[in-house]
Amino acid sequence: MRIAQIAPLHEAVPPKFYGGTERVVAYLTDALVDLGHDVTLFASGDSRTKATLEAAWPRALRLDPSTRDVIAPHMLLLESVRQRAHEFDVLHFHLDYLPFSLFSALDVPFVSTLHGRLDLPELQPIFNTFSKAPVISISDSQRLSLPQANWLKTIYHGLPENLLTPQTDKKPQYLAFLGRICPEKRPDLAVQIAAQSGLPLKIAAKVDEADPQYFKSTFAPLLSQPHVEFVGEINEQQKPEFLSGAKALLFPIDWAEPFGLVMIEAMACGTPVIAFNRGSVPEVIDDGVTGFICENVQGAVGVLQRLDDLSRPEIRAQFERRFNARTMALNYIDSYVSLLQAAKHSTLQRADAR
Repeated sequence: MRIAQIAPLHEAVPPKFYGGTERVVAYLTDALVDLGHDVTLFASGDSRTKATLEAAWPRALRLDPSTRDVIAPHMLLLESVRQRAHEFDVLHFHLDYLPFSLFSALDVPFVSTLHGRLDLPELQPIFNTFSKAPVISISDSQRLSLPQANWLKTIYHGLPENLLTPQTDKKPQYLAFLGRICPEKRPDLAVQIAAQSGLPLKIAAKVDEADPQYFKSTFAPLLSQPHVEFVGEINEQQKPEFLSGAKALLFPIDWAEPFGLVMIEAMACGTPVIAFNRGSVPEVIDDGVTGFICENVQGAVGVLQRLDDLSRPEIRAQFERRFNARTMALNYIDSYVSLLQAAKHSTLQRADAR
């Protein structure tokens, strides 16, 4: 199958540090190539892939401070895909709703995976207007705000099986927080959980340009506490050691997280996840097997006493069963086949009508 993967340009594919969407695109693209498909990746020029790379912009926008209008490169990206659309059997976008208007008018099957939050009121008229644009969710809970969307399937994220592996020589000694410093991720609650449990906390996280006030006013004052160590952003090579050395990953989110890639990164290392019951968490975490689902800080502190009940080898095994990149790719191939069959059926109907 000839497949185009179209990634955002904000980060390289995969990102050098933080970046969920582009990381998933990288894993999916390589897995599709490994399965024998002819894949072209439209992404920034500093991306690395097993597919054919079509550089839509020289390098990731986050690493290029000279680019102030981030919409302009994405307009060029869309036009580049449009000009070559006829070369592919299916176009797979990771740009939210940006392709809907232009590509709904073409006869090449396309689909968009929606990676972000969908509970924003301004999205309602978009999905009312483009109610036939096919979309894929990354959790069932993500769909709740947009029941009118043309949902094809829910496909969970996956990681290459040997990308992150347990470091069994590491004795777990601390709690971990991994990801981004922002209000909805609630790293401040991770600090509270660690303080009340008497365990040290290591925080490996990106400080996003969108959240400097939260970092300065709410989070930075917490870093002076003796049990807190702020590591900063880490790359994939550093994650196995960081996660394997943790008694648990804390995921005290305060919003409807669409998926939460860090949860399966922890599971890949055999590390339990203690997560608040929001968004996708009940779909990703098997309570009492790969971690514990709780409602608040007190609940999280309580379940820390039960970590010894969990098997780290079983956590890893559950990751391999549910969240590997090959499984993710096979699920997407099923969706592509459904799109192609629907397009063929539509073409036959039009021919019969003549």
